[in-house]
Amino acid sequence: MNVLIVYAHPERRSLNGALNDFAVERLRANGHTVQVSDLYAMEWKATLDARDVRERETHAPFHPSLDSKHAFENGLQSRDIEIEQDKLRWADALILQFPMWWFSMPAIMKGWIERVYAYGFGYGNGEHSDTHWGDRYGEGLMQGKRAMIITTTGGWETHYAPRGINGPIDDLLFHIQHGMLFYPGFDVLAPVVVYRTSRMDEARMRSLRETLGARLDSLFSDEPIRYRKQNAGDYAIPALTLRDEVAEGESGFGAHIA
Repeated sequence: MNVLIVYAHPERRSLNGALNDFAVERLRANGHTVQVSDLYAMEWKATLDARDVRERETHAPFHPSLDSKHAFENGLQSRDIEIEQDKLRWADALILQFPMWWFSMPAIMKGWIERVYAYGFGYGNGEHSDTHWGDRYGEGLMQGKRAMIITTTGGWETHYAPRGINGPIDDLLFHIQHGMLFYPGFDVLAPVVVYRTSRMDEARMRSLRETLGARLDSLFSDEPIRYRKQNAGDYAIPALTLRDEVAEGESGFGAHIA
């Protein structure tokens, strides 16, 4: 199978760099073909702007979504965007690997999402009617592919527990897993989260390799998170709220998991 790892850390000699090397070796040892988009090494342009459209009429105001749609449909996207889109078409699985900075991914990776997920590629697909509101949240061009997050944080695991001060880790990652991965159609696996990175010794590193290795071994067999598909009947359309009889009495992120 084909695996794309999008990696965002500015230092290859970091813990993230070691984990990235380990992931590539383990996946290849399992017979998979791996590509890595090392965003810092690539000097990836993080900002979505008018430079992303070739042969653009400069007198017109830049409209991020409509200009993105025009460029995608007419082969006028910046070449770096096209290359990353081709990688996603090629991949059977996507791994986003990053350190958690300020409760999210580094800006350079957010910029990868914003630029590569062009209108017509990552969003804006499918009919909009009284029964179907676009091909998204379980549908879309990434349907049939898998995705997983590998992330590190200096905080303790208890800090991200259900009653921890930072908030539950599943809630903090919801906007990425549900909004950036499930939205365009990926089957999203539970994340691999490494806590308290400043206290990493050889014993912990050995245990981490075992844990991560096991997750990589089962990348194509683990059960994905059971997010509710938008057009499968759980949501009222076009309001896009859960029907009264679905997850009755529940609200918040957890209500969107069956």
